[in-house]
Amino acid sequence: MGQAIVTLKKGEGRTLKNGGLWVYDNEIASIVGHCEAGDVVVVHDFDGYPMGQGFLNPHSKIRIRLLTRKVDQEIDGAFFQMRLENAWDYRKKTVDTSSCRIVFGEADFLPGLVIDKFGDVLVVQSLALGIDRYKGEVVAILKEILARDGIGIRGVYERSDAKVRKQEGMECVSGFIGEGFDTDVEIVENGVKYYVDVKEGQKTGFFLDQKYNRQAIRKLCKDARVLDCFTHTGSFALNAGQAGAASVLGLDASELAVEQARKNAALNGLSDRVSFACEDVFEKLPELERQGERFDVVILDPPAFTKSRNSIKNAVKGYREINMRGMKLVRDGGYLATCSCSHFMDQELFAKTIAQAAKSVHRRLRQVEFRTQAPDHPILWAAGESYYLKFYIFQVVEER
Repeated sequence: MGQAIVTLKKGEGRTLKNGGLWVYDNEIASIVGHCEAGDVVVVHDFDGYPMGQGFLNPHSKIRIRLLTRKVDQEIDGAFFQMRLENAWDYRKKTVDTSSCRIVFGEADFLPGLVIDKFGDVLVVQSLALGIDRYKGEVVAILKEILARDGIGIRGVYERSDAKVRKQEGMECVSGFIGEGFDTDVEIVENGVKYYVDVKEGQKTGFFLDQKYNRQAIRKLCKDARVLDCFTHTGSFALNAGQAGAASVLGLDASELAVEQARKNAALNGLSDRVSFACEDVFEKLPELERQGERFDVVILDPPAFTKSRNSIKNAVKGYREINMRGMKLVRDGGYLATCSCSHFMDQELFAKTIAQAAKSVHRRLRQVEFRTQAPDHPILWAAGESYYLKFYIFQVVEER
């Protein structure tokens, strides 16, 4: 029996035609042939023109996630080997691979799949129904590819516990794939050592996407007084400390994250200059302002304030407020590093929001640089969901 054929409505499929990988539920005219949730189907335009193959999920608004533009491509072990080899070869040329994201979903043409490498441990996150049934095979193939480069993987942990799985009609799962191991993994990034908790840490345990942004703030931190807001496990704070900051204070609302940050500071011999406090940043910054505190460098790395278009207005308010608060704590001539990790807060809107914040607190901003996510989180043009991280560094000066 051949594959089912999904035919699009006339005038639909704009995302696919522009280079994207998603077909939404309201774009489909018909499905001919037998198929079940998670099966690979062939996609045709309204006039029968073949557009590729992808996973079908009748439970999701994203009804089809395209795997290949080639309708005669076999979706088998050789196909996944080709995709994984391409992904690994790309990382070897563009990033430090000691710890990196090896697979970034749609941007690596493996929709819904994330695989992070932390030293000799892999963390797998499956976020789409179609790819879920292949994750065991994918992991086995990837381990063989890494072994050819002399990289042995001692353990694999699954963190498919994101809420987005429920939108795919899937249960959240986590646990070992294969043999168990110590899930507190030590890594080195930019010369800084970290304990990464792949079992309990946020997302896959550590935010690799800020790797080179953390490096970029180091040049500003020599002999500086630094405030790192939403520090998570202390990554920006520790880069500042290792770069020679006089003192660093990291703030985060999670006690678990703060305890991990303190362990990381001790691991790097920085506990004397880098300290952490479990605080709500929105409450703590006004308190520091009232106390007359000022810092040479303020870093704002908040969680995404919006994960949908529906809540963008509230997100703008949140980003505006946190940037106003942060700017007030920067001494005249000091520096602000600020970012957004929300896909829906695009670069233009984020820049506009920062400008509004500066105007409200009577500060002038001189842009030092604009950056985005590390290359192991590649931005696939025409697949906008792969571009999410915006990172600015400004010098902040009082109006004069």
